[in-house]
Amino acid sequence: MAKTPKTKKSSGPRRPRLPAAGDLPSREQLLEALAQQDDIKGKRDLAKVFGIRGDLRRPFKAMLAELEAEGVITRTRKTLRRTAALPAVTVLDIPADADPDDLHAFPAQWNPEEGEMPRIRVLVDAKSRVVPAPGDRILARIDAGDDIVPDYSARPMKVLDKPRRAHIGIVRMDNEGARLLPVDRKQKEMRIPLGDLGAAEDGDLVEVEVRLSGRLMIPRARVTAVIGNPKSEGAVSLIAIHNLEIPHIFPASVIREADAAPEASLKGREDWRDLPLITIDPADAKDHDDAVHAAEDEDENNPGGHVVTVAIADVAAYVRPGTALDREAYLRGNSVYFPDRVVPMLPERISNDLCSLKQGEARPALAARMVFGADGRKRSHSFHRILMRSAAKLSYQQAQAAIDGHPDDQAGPLLEPILKPLWAAYRAMGKARDQRAPLDLDLPERKILLDDQGMVRDIRIPERLDAHRLIEEMMIAANVAAAETLERKQSELLYRVHDEPSAEKLQALRDFLGSLDIAVKKSDSVRAADFNGILGQARKAGNIEQVSEMVLRSQAQAEYAAENYGHFGLNLDRYAHFTSPIRRYADLIAHRALIRALDLGKDGLTDEEAAKLPGIAQHISATERRAMLAERETSDRLLAQYLADRIGARFDGRISGVTRSGLFIRLSETGADGFIPASTLGQDYYRYVEERQAMIGERSGETFTLGDRVEVRLLEAAPIAGALLFELLSEGRRGNPPSGRRPRKPSFRSLGSKGRGKR
Repeated sequence: MAKTPKTKKSSGPRRPRLPAAGDLPSREQLLEALAQQDDIKGKRDLAKVFGIRGDLRRPFKAMLAELEAEGVITRTRKTLRRTAALPAVTVLDIPADADPDDLHAFPAQWNPEEGEMPRIRVLVDAKSRVVPAPGDRILARIDAGDDIVPDYSARPMKVLDKPRRAHIGIVRMDNEGARLLPVDRKQKEMRIPLGDLGAAEDGDLVEVEVRLSGRLMIPRARVTAVIGNPKSEGAVSLIAIHNLEIPHIFPASVIREADAAPEASLKGREDWRDLPLITIDPADAKDHDDAVHAAEDEDENNPGGHVVTVAIADVAAYVRPGTALDREAYLRGNSVYFPDRVVPMLPERISNDLCSLKQGEARPALAARMVFGADGRKRSHSFHRILMRSAAKLSYQQAQAAIDGHPDDQAGPLLEPILKPLWAAYRAMGKARDQRAPLDLDLPERKILLDDQGMVRDIRIPERLDAHRLIEEMMIAANVAAAETLERKQSELLYRVHDEPSAEKLQALRDFLGSLDIAVKKSDSVRAADFNGILGQARKAGNIEQVSEMVLRSQAQAEYAAENYGHFGLNLDRYAHFTSPIRRYADLIAHRALIRALDLGKDGLTDEEAAKLPGIAQHISATERRAMLAERETSDRLLAQYLADRIGARFDGRISGVTRSGLFIRLSETGADGFIPASTLGQDYYRYVEERQAMIGERSGETFTLGDRVEVRLLEAAPIAGALLFELLSEGRRGNPPSGRRPRKPSFRSLGSKGRGKR
């Protein structure tokens, strides 16, 4: 486990060495201050200690950013601190493409919150008993060098067995035989000996193992599996599955457990089979893990109130702690959704059968019964372990059409007894939601539709219906009730947390909004309602897309944690995921915790699990980020494939990102993302102005800003990499040259043939 660098013992906090007046502190002085003074929490504290004012602020900020990029310091929410040091003996991985004569390695285990992973020199000489090679995993003794700025080196003690990560790539035949073009741009191209091709042919997507040959230890590839044709969507999703090491094949032991699971009985449950709960899901949903019901509250003390029931499939009855099913569900962390497939957290026997709340079939569930007043505020709630029978299965579109006066044969009989009471309860709950004022950042999500061959047929933005919002509101209420119950019972639980924006991100947002003449309060304490006010101003000013993008970027990433610091976006003090245990391990933990806290059975949370909750939170937060990356990468590859035969075509889009190296563009028609290098923008030298999120011509003042509408031409498409390269056709907005530097003449590079002046 990582430990902090050693420091000399002292009777109290030692004042750091200060630079001369008007000078920046050295790197060593900064790090000494962080190591020696516990009351220094962030950038402002450091600036105060060293008297940073005026012109020193910008280089001081740059120095901190450089130290953070190097992994010497790290930032956790609002706290800046020294990165943890490596232990004296640890396990290291040597990259497969490392120079055999100058080996380096990285820690096999590293907490991303500790900053960038350190690069470690591996020392091998004639006296070394252990001589590792590129690609090896080793046990090594670590020397940190300087106590203030660690310069890590390692002496190998033992070569360990290492689980090899698969390399994925495209086979290309050439005059010398065959080579592998890796889909991961960080991996280098490798030769494939013809005898190691197996059944692979030119253009195939393959999985290979890497072997090192010759005195120079040159990596060569041997095909171990042919995944498929890269033009097939199935193969495209497999790229992300393999490249990000997402478990997608259930072990035989897991399948055996699932197949042997008996259907749950009424024993130990309340019989709620007569309550007409219904499921409302996407039309193509294969599993149904939540059902809802609402009715007027008959309590005379709650006039106009409603009783809302949310029933969730009782996955805990089948996936018990310590079983093969449980271990695999934890490993996966969550289901991963692609346009053509789902990589499920649980086998189909569990997710699509025993725990799917099928119409007309008895199913076990954990139900939250919640009582709301006429004002939409929750008055009370209780949890019940039940046996239920879904009265109907509706799609969002069916339910909405029925409420709008166009019921079909299935929804028509449900309109008066079930659907109208649900909508009445939803309208009441909406009053409390509006008072709570959660972040109203309703960004459209595109859905990729495929044809029978797995190729992109269409890209659509699904209509956002009240039926969607109704289910979301009731699920949020059940999640809050779960967190409140577990807190009241003093039970361990996993919170779903979303921190407020950092001071740095808030300042960046203020700078940007200031350039648009949108007023923002200067307080460091913000609420979701403040952002809603900003978005309202932006809608009136006609620049909602620009502002929405920057507000989104200012937000922290939601995650799981064993400690609670609230959910900023939903504006909730406590929140826990409870409503989808089929596809999220966090929800299964919440079910087990409720079963234990409320004495609803013997299959609740164990003491061993409770002790491991911080580690579980960290793991499933990582698997969630992995799933999001896999889904995004696959969409990028599919869209690049879809557009590959439209080279030279013109498209409308928006600037979705601005960096020193160029502009990121999102096409309006498809949502595909691509890039325009800064060197091709036009007949000027364009400078990146961070506070305005803009590229501005140094002579002309021509400005390209985040959110601007632009027209582009597609120059290149790389489907396997999911990359698009555009040429900008639009003129920028007129503006003033950036201040602070003298205008410079445009370079030869900025007048290249791809610039607008050369068309």
